[in-house]
Amino acid sequence: MRLGTRIFFCYLLIFAVCFSSPFNWILHNLRTRYLEGVEDPLVDQATILAAIAGLQMEDGTFEPEQWYKIFDRVHETPLSAKIYKLVKDQVDIRIYITDAAGSLVFDSASRDSIGEDYSQWRDVHLTLRGEYGARATRSDPEDPDSSILYVAAPIRVDEAIAGVLTVAKPTANIKYFVKYARPQFIAIGLLYLTAAGLLSFLVSVLLTLPIKRLTRYANAIRDGRRPRFPRLDRSEIGEMGKAFREMQEALEGKRYVERYVQNLTHEIKSPLSAIRGAAELMKEPMDEEQRERFLTNIHSEAFRIQQIIDRMLELAALENRQTLHRVETVPVSPLVKTVLESKAPFVSRKQLQVMADVPEDLTVRGDSFLLHQAVSNLVQNAVDFSPGGGEILLTARSDGKGIILTVSDEGPGIPAFAREKVFDKFYSLQRPDTGRKSTGLGLNFVREVAVLHDGEVRLENQEGRGAVAVLRIG
Repeated sequence: MRLGTRIFFCYLLIFAVCFSSPFNWILHNLRTRYLEGVEDPLVDQATILAAIAGLQMEDGTFEPEQWYKIFDRVHETPLSAKIYKLVKDQVDIRIYITDAAGSLVFDSASRDSIGEDYSQWRDVHLTLRGEYGARATRSDPEDPDSSILYVAAPIRVDEAIAGVLTVAKPTANIKYFVKYARPQFIAIGLLYLTAAGLLSFLVSVLLTLPIKRLTRYANAIRDGRRPRFPRLDRSEIGEMGKAFREMQEALEGKRYVERYVQNLTHEIKSPLSAIRGAAELMKEPMDEEQRERFLTNIHSEAFRIQQIIDRMLELAALENRQTLHRVETVPVSPLVKTVLESKAPFVSRKQLQVMADVPEDLTVRGDSFLLHQAVSNLVQNAVDFSPGGGEILLTARSDGKGIILTVSDEGPGIPAFAREKVFDKFYSLQRPDTGRKSTGLGLNFVREVAVLHDGEVRLENQEGRGAVAVLRIG
């Protein structure tokens, strides 16, 4: 399982564990919370009504029949109250009053129960003792939704408890409120859980994004490309990326030095041997013509060593670049014209015909100096392998992202055994007209320039017409 997926599911698990317990507790205690909300106003109602009854008893004006008339009027009065989605059409509160002994003296629900002993009911019993009295009793023992909530208050006459007034409220409506609130509560819970899931996914993406960038960077290095070092955060991942880059640079630097020392030693060995041999022979007596020939050979091989060293210094500087130091918009047509002008002496010497097909408005983003050097190497290569009087065709066009530049000649083409090696350092084929080899660094230089410009270069044979070099930039 990928790291981002693991982080995502870990966050979901944490949310589920931490959220499910309080969510379930609230769902299971939702009815209790509603009961608490009902009990609070019942306490106020019982206390107010008990005070009214106490004042009437002190004045000697307490008449149960008067209270019956009040409730008869209440029950006869039409009622239509819309409480959110619940429509209330009748008053369902019941009030009963007992004396100091707990005997019933008034009951709004019925006159038939007057005189019954209510002293054993919890609300009456506790209130007569001066405590808070309340109870919940089911009218149907088998139906949990048939509970009636009773809240009592003491009736005081001359500071003494003269009786108890109890307000009773059925809880049937609470069932409706709970039924209505539960799906809403679940929907809100699911909404927040979904939001938590989306945020978890976003966090997992943000946490793993630097790792993915670092992985792409490592894969690009493995494939021989030179990617820009990715933008990382300042966390441990950023520190790891910095350490990775430093390790990569150290390893590449070590391998780079070892490889260059080996290559340079190998390539210089041959001209040095020729110089040494010529110098030893010149110690012997010889005529002036022969001595001149050996001196020419020494100068030629020394010049070859100088060329190898200069080219390797240029290539070393290029290979050590991770990115372009200077990027500008380069007009392609003037660049090609400048390259062809610099090659005019070589073209004229072999009586070659060079044609260029480059749009005047064609541009590319890059380093103009490096691009000039790369195109120059490709044109020089075409000149070296073209037969006298041959034709070289140079074209350039846009591919939507950058440009594709081609240089084709009428030479012998690339032998099958050399196709995989032509871009290697120091690998060179004999020039048809001289039989000599070059330093073998030109095409390798072109490839390095192409890589720095996020492009590529390839060399192919044309059917019936020499070779073609294809350079893509951008």
